Amino acid sequence: MKLQLPWWMAGPELSKVKTAAQDFFDDLIDVAKWPLEQLDARQASEGIVRLIAWQRGIDRFSNENLKMFRLRVFYAYANAKDAGSVVGFERIFQRLELGYLEQEERLSNKDWDVIVLNVSNSVTAQNPEFMNWLIQTYGRTCRRYEWNVITMLTMAVKSTTFDWDQQTYIASLRVLSDG
Repeated sequence: MKLQLPWWMAGPELSKVKTAAQDFFDDLIDVAKWPLEQLDARQASEGIVRLIAWQRGIDRFSNENLKMFRLRVFYAYANAKDAGSVVGFERIFQRLELGYLEQEERLSNKDWDVIVLNVSNSVTAQNPEFMNWLIQTYGRTCRRYEWNVITMLTMAVKSTTFDWDQQTYIASLRVLSDG
């Protein structure tokens, strides 16, 4: 909101009043916005985030960084809604920025209720407590989970021409007779 004075009030003294009023209203708007900003766990103060986490039933893990904690608190309702489905579990991984996820079900060499999760070497692989919580909270009921850590490698293949020349020589052995 920018205050504008009419052209006939454009004197130096009224400009000072306008500047003071503009500062006052800017501060008033900031104070009015503050409670709304505190509802967003991604930008609220850490104490407010802990309060929202308590409200949503989220506990902070030991050694969990603040960014991951904020994401878990912010997406708590959406993650609870998506829990229990293949697509939902993939969305949860995307929201929490956990990296690559591959889900394999009903494999021939395993029981029918085993789901194998192949995850990238990221936050989940380095914190097994977090991975167990993730499966327990958002996984499918009556299913057993196995998870494997895979490391992604970047490869580069260069194309080039390959010419091959072939020559064939035939050798024969002559036997000389004495005579």
